[in-house]
Amino acid sequence: MNILRRPVVYLSSILVIMVVMILGAFASTMLRAQDLVIDLSTPVVAITAGFSGTDLLLFGATRGEGDLVVVVRGPEENPVIRRKEKVGGIWINKENVTFVNVPAFYALASNRLIDDYVPSDIASIHQIGVDQIIFTPHTKQRAVKDIKSFSEAIVRIKQREGLYTTDAIDLVYLGNGLFRTLVHFPANVSVGTYGIDVYLFNEGKLIDNQTTLLNVRKFGLEADIYNFAHRHSAYYGILAVLIAVAAGWLANAAFRKG
Repeated sequence: MNILRRPVVYLSSILVIMVVMILGAFASTMLRAQDLVIDLSTPVVAITAGFSGTDLLLFGATRGEGDLVVVVRGPEENPVIRRKEKVGGIWINKENVTFVNVPAFYALASNRLIDDYVPSDIASIHQIGVDQIIFTPHTKQRAVKDIKSFSEAIVRIKQREGLYTTDAIDLVYLGNGLFRTLVHFPANVSVGTYGIDVYLFNEGKLIDNQTTLLNVRKFGLEADIYNFAHRHSAYYGILAVLIAVAAGWLANAAFRKG
């Protein structure tokens, strides 16, 4: 039996070595054409009934020396921020501002402190950093005073929900230009398309940047309920009310028997 197994083991080892050599040659070819190559461990994050968050592996290689910044953001949404004021001893909603095209999720990763090598003008152009995100109010509300306080409220809410990170996650260089980082997506992450931008800097200059996309999707029963609620919102609302009434009636009947 051992004699029969050895050729199979040797063949498997040879195949693994060949695959590694092919991938290495491919990476070398890509790096000759550009300074930065990136990829994801999976292009899709699956949300199922038991989803409690996940870590996504981003990896890649650089041709020369430099510093890296990874920005993960998306999908865009239009949040409404309301300011409460106390009137007659009761807290009520007063002013509200609707912002457009705000990322629902924002995360950073870098190999060292971003402020040490990213110029402020480039950070502003590419919105690198939570403090560089452009919060645009709806056109009808641009005359509202103190817009900044409303945009700061968005950041506080997102941070409390674990959807915005102000401190960059560690990005690790593995040697020979190879790097990796893990981006955490919490359980309350939004469904949609996320953009992942990787910027390569050298001595304060932007050398190269690459972008890849990530899809966060619901699967199974979660997906069926989500799709039904968005495609048939009126029926979903009626069904939700009927279920709530039925649950209340059953609970009342159970307590009466008790």
